[in-house]
Amino acid sequence: MKLHAIIIGKEAKAPLGYVNEVEVVADRGIIGDRYYYGCGTFNKPQLSQSVRQISLIDYDTLAICNERIEGDLDFLDLRRNLVVKGGDIAALEKRTFAIGDAQFRILRSCPPCRYLSRLLDADMMQGLKYIGGYRAEILQSGTIRVGDQIVLL
Repeated sequence: MKLHAIIIGKEAKAPLGYVNEVEVVADRGIIGDRYYYGCGTFNKPQLSQSVRQISLIDYDTLAICNERIEGDLDFLDLRRNLVVKGGDIAALEKRTFAIGDAQFRILRSCPPCRYLSRLLDADMMQGLKYIGGYRAEILQSGTIRVGDQIVLL
């Protein structure tokens, strides 16, 4: 498996953008991303912020979602941070893995929500049903780059 794309955005509800490289900080998030700065849509005191550090989604998800909703979305629209290509992302569940010199562990799935449906004016609950990706915690800070291999530890 390898890292196909990195996606971040500085503010809640604002458009996201692709970057080639980022610094990730353990127990915090991605420098340059809204959740790192505590201004994401779901940065609320009653919600666990450990699951807001970073999100991953499988490359094939986009095509499946577009087929389900008869849409033409981009990975940016799915609002997940990392796009993983070339393997079964579910194999990373409950395992420690490295991307670049950073380490991660998946905490839980990242099911679609009504917020994304409202934002895109599309039925994302159906589009991403069972394929919404995963939320992970950052165990070791480091740099990650598009093209990095994902290595189970």
